[in-house]
Amino acid sequence: MPTSDLLNQDLQEREPADMADPGADEPSPRTESPDGEGRVSEDRSLLHQRLAIRELIDTEVSYLHMLQLCASDIRGRLQQLPQGDLDVLFSNIDDIVKVNSRFLHGLQETASREEDQVQLIGNLFLEFQEELEQVYKVYCASYDQALLLVDTYRKEPELQREIQGIIEAVVPQAGSSGLSFLLVIPLQRITKYPLLLQKILENTLPDASAYPVLQRATHALQDVNANINEYKRRKEVASKYTKVEQLTLRERLARINTHTLSKKTTRLSQLLKQEAGLVPRTEDKEFDDLEERFHWVSLCVKETKNNVAAYLDNLEAFLHFRPQECDLDVGGGPVVQYCSLTRDLQLQAFPEFKRRLEGLVWQPLCSLAKTLAGPQNLIKKRLDKLLDFERVEEKLLEVGSVSYEEEVARHTYQALNSMLVAELPQFNQLAMQWLRQILCTFVALQRDLAKQVLQRAEGSLAQLPHHHIPELAFRKLVEDALGQTSHQLHSFQKNFEKVLPPPTIQPLLPGAERQVQALLSRYGPGKLYQVTSNISGAGTLDLTLPRGQVVALLQNKDTKGNSSRWLVDTGGHRGYVPAGKLELYRVVPRDKELRGQAGPHEDSRHLTPEPTPVPVSSVPTMTQVVAVYPFLARSSHEVSLQAGQPVTVLEAQDKKGNPEWSLVEVDGQRGYVPSSFLARAPSPAPWGWSLPS
Repeated sequence: MPTSDLLNQDLQEREPADMADPGADEPSPRTESPDGEGRVSEDRSLLHQRLAIRELIDTEVSYLHMLQLCASDIRGRLQQLPQGDLDVLFSNIDDIVKVNSRFLHGLQETASREEDQVQLIGNLFLEFQEELEQVYKVYCASYDQALLLVDTYRKEPELQREIQGIIEAVVPQAGSSGLSFLLVIPLQRITKYPLLLQKILENTLPDASAYPVLQRATHALQDVNANINEYKRRKEVASKYTKVEQLTLRERLARINTHTLSKKTTRLSQLLKQEAGLVPRTEDKEFDDLEERFHWVSLCVKETKNNVAAYLDNLEAFLHFRPQECDLDVGGGPVVQYCSLTRDLQLQAFPEFKRRLEGLVWQPLCSLAKTLAGPQNLIKKRLDKLLDFERVEEKLLEVGSVSYEEEVARHTYQALNSMLVAELPQFNQLAMQWLRQILCTFVALQRDLAKQVLQRAEGSLAQLPHHHIPELAFRKLVEDALGQTSHQLHSFQKNFEKVLPPPTIQPLLPGAERQVQALLSRYGPGKLYQVTSNISGAGTLDLTLPRGQVVALLQNKDTKGNSSRWLVDTGGHRGYVPAGKLELYRVVPRDKELRGQAGPHEDSRHLTPEPTPVPVSSVPTMTQVVAVYPFLARSSHEVSLQAGQPVTVLEAQDKKGNPEWSLVEVDGQRGYVPSSFLARAPSPAPWGWSLPS
């Protein structure tokens, strides 16, 4: 009801009493009794109280209607804006609509109990105090960012005209202000609640039962606004330090000035004083526990990300391995079913699994890791601000006053610390929930993959010869087959070792026999070692040696007692080499001495590793043998070998008749290789496993 109608109604109610006896003596203002003045004052206060309550309810109805227009009509029509912009502009307006809808419903219900309405309104505000603070502080914190977006839209005339047309069609009273008019409405409303309550309180008698309740509600809403302002200030401080900038060295150097140098020097000095025990360190057990929990969460996320990355790499390598496309040189039967099933899985099941894994596990995990960067930077900045805070506190105790900049630094630390203590617990909890959901998704994907593989394999399994065998019998069959195969492999290994040439190292380099003879005469045969692979020295005392060079051992550890680095002598230089790349070089008598030729040449020795290999000279020309060791060609007359590579021997000696070198053909290339690197491959008995009859 409008204010004028209420006043007219009150006057009409009072007219009959005034007109009942026109000639009655009316007390003049000077002679009116105190009781009469009190009643008039009470009636006036009651009237203004009813007007204030009516204003509260009526404006709440209009406010909620405007919120609903913003949340549905206007936001729904601004589809030309990115979704991210809409999320910033309207923030959590849906939550505000829900809270204020319930709040308005409670206000309207108080109207049915007019005698207790004021007290009910006070209790209602106390009941909604926390909810109002929670939803409005989120909206107010993002308000400045929303205004920045509005300013960017104004720089694009065409876009601004479209936005303005939509708003004027829905809310004509917005005028030229447009979005700014709508966005500021929730801020105006939350700040107006204490004023409306104060107006009701001023027109409530102090001795009324509703007065203390209404007084507490007024103070509560004032605290809500104060807390929102403090939260907004903390968010502004935090947003300044949560930005993780990727700066180049030049950009970092450009930011250095006398002010930053002074700050960093002061902080370093404060830190050194604390480490030396000259000044006390501020202890905050609550924050320390939260920080430890956060670092633990960060470590879990980091390790999980690394493991998933390794899993994806292995999966990628697995998808590149396609044995079904190779010629297995095995007859039909189960091999056909195996190839068909594997091809199906490689082309469909596994690629789909990888796609889902990247989208549902890897990308959320990367987003979670990126989310941790902001709090990590805040925690780091808090330590810097704590050093500033401690220095200012010391000065405050000594001098009694601080400068404006020092006071700002003091408040900055308090804001950062308060916000971290308030929000880190919730952040840690949400991060763990996020990580837990990612892991559950990963397990679910694994389960789906296993289920899909089994479904695809059902048809192929039915065609395999062992599909009718019970599980226990199949296990026994596999174990027996593996045992038989293992025995055959051991037998093959023993037979192969009998015909293998000895584990000879690379032949001596040309012209090295004289150097080896000098080392032999100086150190003796027990100190000679041969390099098994090329060595590249990394340190100043490390040697760089080619494979096959013979050295003499001086000490089997370095100066620090590290037994993996040996000190050796090459006959010209001394230095350290890895012990794992050295093998004992044995000196054996010449063939003539083995045949019993004694005499003055009894001590003459042949410088070649022992035991002597089975010579390939007995192998007829054009014989197929196997390369036992890898060999790297050093000239165009030689050819490289890989261990296990089939080799065709063309001549079992070189052009001078030396049997230590053989002319071979490998993959269409011809050249000489050491004869000791070749051996006949035995033909073992057929092996494998078969089904029981």
